Amino acid sequence: MSQVVEQCKSGPAEQLGVCVVTISDTRTLETDRGGALVVELVEQSDHQVIRRKIIQDEPQAITEILSICERDEKIQAVLMTGGTGISPRDQTFETVKGLFTREIPGYGELFRFLSFAEIGSATILSRTTAGLINQLVVLTMPGSPAAVQLAMEKIILPELRHLVREANK
Repeated sequence: MSQVVEQCKSGPAEQLGVCVVTISDTRTLETDRGGALVVELVEQSDHQVIRRKIIQDEPQAITEILSICERDEKIQAVLMTGGTGISPRDQTFETVKGLFTREIPGYGELFRFLSFAEIGSATILSRTTAGLINQLVVLTMPGSPAAVQLAMEKIILPELRHLVREANK
């Protein structure tokens, strides 16, 4: 890792407030393995889950939860699972992209690159994205536990504090 990157990522290991959102027409708290894994990994990383919500794959529901999180001073990041595919019901990508004040294209690019090693060319079906809504960091990921684990362990958790710090400069 370059010295510049190390300097940017160094600093106090502050605990972040996170909202975990599962976007699904069928999942419940009992059946939401992807969302449960996000919660587990966030808590293992010494961050705090401020809110966990399962919402329908509808633009209005997605917009509403992001608006609530953006106004909540305890929440610095929203981690969303589900709705990132290409089926007609998958609304996450278009909805969050329309709300971003700044996109973070490298996240989706890196996710698909890493995912290719695990699932091959099927990675093109993922429209995983990230961005800022003002100072709120928003990262989406597919709903499958394998995709969640990949995104969380290889990208999100290693960079979350850095992302929040940069978003709040």
